Amino acid sequence: MRVVLQRVSRATVRSQGKTLGSIGVGLLVLAGFAATDTEATLDWMAEKILGIRLFSDAHGKMNLDLDEAGGSLLVVSQFTLYGDAHKGRRPSFVDAAPPDVAVALYERFVALLRERSGGATVETGEFGAMMDVELVNDGPVTLILER
Repeated sequence: MRVVLQRVSRATVRSQGKTLGSIGVGLLVLAGFAATDTEATLDWMAEKILGIRLFSDAHGKMNLDLDEAGGSLLVVSQFTLYGDAHKGRRPSFVDAAPPDVAVALYERFVALLRERSGGATVETGEFGAMMDVELVNDGPVTLILER
């Protein structure tokens, strides 16, 4: 599983002119899945995202997690995180989970985040849809997480 995690002051995802999800302060989670991902993989990633301290405390130090900062999550599936462009001009996506596997992994991952978020809002995009993601990266703070 690969995730691009961005601390945002706001983020919105739209498809065909319709807003699918929108948050204020929080984390934008772009998530890609491999066919080899398991429940343990999803569990680890959910715990990592919810516990990572990326938000500033009163002294300006990144010491607060999502819950402590009162933030929200916007989770968007992105199979292109498994794109391999080492050779040729067209990326290969053979390492990405096939859609029927990936949708189940995505839905379970979102469910884990909702179950464990401590009441934080968890918004999503639409699996497999062409989407427009608009964000204001706060910092900028961007991490790549992989398990």
